[in-house]
Amino acid sequence: MTDETFDREFWERRWAQALREHPDEVAIRPPNAHLVAEIGDVAPGLSLDAGCGHGAEAIWLAASGWRVTAVDFSVTALEHARAMAQAVGGDVAERIAWIAGDLGSWEPPPRHFDLVSCSYVNIRGSVREMVARLATGVAPGGTLFLVGHLPVDPATGEPTPAAGQVQVTVEEAVGALDSREWNVVLAEERTRAVGTGVDAVVRAVYRPSRCGRRG
Repeated sequence: MTDETFDREFWERRWAQALREHPDEVAIRPPNAHLVAEIGDVAPGLSLDAGCGHGAEAIWLAASGWRVTAVDFSVTALEHARAMAQAVGGDVAERIAWIAGDLGSWEPPPRHFDLVSCSYVNIRGSVREMVARLATGVAPGGTLFLVGHLPVDPATGEPTPAAGQVQVTVEEAVGALDSREWNVVLAEERTRAVGTGVDAVVRAVYRPSRCGRRG
């Protein structure tokens, strides 16, 4: 299976099937554990959830006080996420702007967000290009947080649920960031607590040599 399989139509079908056959399971999926552990103590501001899927991370961020821009190219997933946010409460829902966009080309507003987060996104193209493009949305002093699921378990050599996909790796994510402007505070592979395989987790803070004010 190649990454061309994982196009918009594929994900629309997958989300429609999951929501039709297992709506209760999708509804109770928790936010990404790495995000909760690493970002839970960060003062809330403006955030981007790139590849928001069913919305668990965007809703968690909004409930924690963040104003969230949540982007995904699956309209089915966005509709579900919007409904879930409304069910949580109007104060949470009003903090989230849901945007239909393809992360293969979508560009964030430059230097706008205090947090840019991207978890478990299949990348149709260059990992480094997408990481660098998302990184342009991070404001001075802000955080870029990336999680990828390795398609092969390095301990066993067996395929994981991400088999056939191209996701963020530590090497390519760090390689996309200019070390003169980015302080990489976390870059490691972590064995998954739930499920099989290993996750690549990267957290970096944007520290340009001359920090200008956001417009």
